[in-house]
Amino acid sequence: MALTGASILNAMSVPGSDGTAGGKVGLLMPKLQYRFRVIFTKLGSDDKPLEVTKQIIDIARPNVSFPEIPIEIYNSRVYVAGKPTWEPITFNVRDDVEGNVAKQIGNQVQKQMDFQEQASAAAGIDYKFSMGIEILDGGSGASVNVLEKWELYGCYLSAVNYNALNYATNEPVTISCTVRYDNAIQYDGTGSRIGDAGYNFGLSVAGSGITS
Repeated sequence: MALTGASILNAMSVPGSDGTAGGKVGLLMPKLQYRFRVIFTKLGSDDKPLEVTKQIIDIARPNVSFPEIPIEIYNSRVYVAGKPTWEPITFNVRDDVEGNVAKQIGNQVQKQMDFQEQASAAAGIDYKFSMGIEILDGGSGASVNVLEKWELYGCYLSAVNYNALNYATNEPVTISCTVRYDNAIQYDGTGSRIGDAGYNFGLSVAGSGITS
């Protein structure tokens, strides 16, 4: 049987379990790395909150790891997941000629530690901020759609690198920031939180098997 134009395009994918290409659905458009924005809340001062957002060059998405806890049993061992650790992320930002970005980063650093008075913040709430990392669909203005969002809570700058100046380059001056955070929540394009665990509250340490 001859294939139509639509069926030919749908065939340009990986065969599904039913033998058809991707379950009769063609390859979906991937999210693109350069379509994103980063929103900061309470980073530095609140007078120009979008200045850092507008000058972002790149940023890493969250990375979580679970240390393994071995459970020794008769003739073998099994593993369960320990307390998770959210790894620090780094973003790079251009340093604008009005110094707006440098001021925001500098204000944040000063909130964490007043180097002039040699005084530190009394509690984390005095300097911690939150941030959102959004992957966009390429639209603009009111027509832009968020395809994925990460919200990071309990953030502070664990490292700030004001980077180098160089007569031999044709590049903007940049600042590199490393963010340590307490927790991260992922949302889909509808704004719904990803990850309904659906716990069955069983007591088996080994989990469930695979049924055929």
